Amino acid sequence: MISFATYRQQWLGHVRGDLLSGLVVALALIPEAIAFSIIAGVDPKVGLYASFSIAVVTAIAGGRPGMISAATAATAVLMVTLVRDHGLQYLLAATVLAGLIQIALGLLKLGFVMRYVSRSVMTGFVNALAILIFLAQLPELDPRAVPPLTYLLVAAGLAIIYLFPRLTRAVPSPLVTIIVLTALTLGLGLDVRTVGDMGALPDTLPVFLIPDIPLTFETLRIILPPATAVAVVGLLESLMTQTLVDELTDTRSSRNQECIGQGLANAATGFIGGMAGCAMIGQSMINVKSGGRGRLSCFVAGVFLLILVVGLGDVVSRIPMAALVAIMIMVSIGTFSWSSLKALRTHPRSSSVVMLATVATVVWTHNLALGVLVGVLLSGIFFAAKIAQLFAVSSELSACGRARTYRVEGQLFYGSVEDFMAAFDFREPLERVTIDVSRAHIWDISSVQALDMAVLKFRREGAEVRIVGMNEASETLVDRLALHDRPGALDRLTAH
Repeated sequence: MISFATYRQQWLGHVRGDLLSGLVVALALIPEAIAFSIIAGVDPKVGLYASFSIAVVTAIAGGRPGMISAATAATAVLMVTLVRDHGLQYLLAATVLAGLIQIALGLLKLGFVMRYVSRSVMTGFVNALAILIFLAQLPELDPRAVPPLTYLLVAAGLAIIYLFPRLTRAVPSPLVTIIVLTALTLGLGLDVRTVGDMGALPDTLPVFLIPDIPLTFETLRIILPPATAVAVVGLLESLMTQTLVDELTDTRSSRNQECIGQGLANAATGFIGGMAGCAMIGQSMINVKSGGRGRLSCFVAGVFLLILVVGLGDVVSRIPMAALVAIMIMVSIGTFSWSSLKALRTHPRSSSVVMLATVATVVWTHNLALGVLVGVLLSGIFFAAKIAQLFAVSSELSACGRARTYRVEGQLFYGSVEDFMAAFDFREPLERVTIDVSRAHIWDISSVQALDMAVLKFRREGAEVRIVGMNEASETLVDRLALHDRPGALDRLTAH
């Protein structure tokens, strides 16, 4: 748990930057929340209420100050079938259950699993998200759906975003972009797509409600699979984004607390008519690049969002989509790791394959969890292959020619047992065999079984076998699992 002084600093340490960046993020959240509601097949207010609730609760209870959480595409796509087959009320119940699952995972301190995600997977995750953010803007750039003037406005927005900071950084350039382009379109009466064209904005505050569903095992059977998927995918994207924000801000944060914060946010959201969400890398990048560092930025983003859509809906609905598209293009460009393209020439081929496979899987499936899973699996396979290469067995025959010592060096595990067994000559007529493992480590049941099989084969040929030099950890594993000194060991090893 963090101290009160640290928590207070996270709220009040960057007030000015957090207020301004929170306003920019709030404006960027509106079309995103509406779009994600459409993806899930629900009314736009479901996504807007969710974005408000999740942002506010994670600001209070989350583990990563400055990270923006709200309704997201990653969780929305997992709700489509549930909404289509059973309706909104089951979606709300699944959202609450997903939150409870996330709280449980946080209490079990499962945030540590992120340490097993390699740098190559992280880079692939970031690059894939940058590509997805850009691709999500293409419908707003479709010449069949938007007037040519849109391209001029987007170009003007990008010019403001990149050139305004040369004049001053007192005001975030994305906020200036929104103000200037909105004033320009209203002043000149330009006929372009606006936020209001995305869907009707709610005009009332959210109210507490309990999902109207029967409390039966059948209901649990319906909502448990999507709730579990939402919980896992939501935490995965949140923890990956958290790691990225940690690096960008050169600070550390609590993964387990973030799991609990995300769970509390989703559980609360289900009771006010909102759908589940998680951390958003795009909006988090906007927040960080606009000067947001503390919890106040996320809190302000959620509160401003609600104020804007409920109290100033008429004004917000007139913001041109071109302004928000320009901001999101800036985010995609800034998020993509351009150095990773140059590194393809210098990095190990296995690392490059992992990165590219992660990107390809995410972009092809639009499923972040699946892409990261592919990357992690490939990383594990390549790592095991590399470790297996750092293994060798040498041998020395005694002067009398009746005893041989085998010296094992390296890591003995499932990836190296084949080389281990191939190193022995079981037909050689010997009286004594010594297997020296003082420079080796025995890791798993596959290596223990291989050791068993080697000992038993030598004994079958009439040789006396000794195993020497075993370290404490290896000895503990072998004593618990080995069979070579038990009756009927060879039959048990060869049985299926």
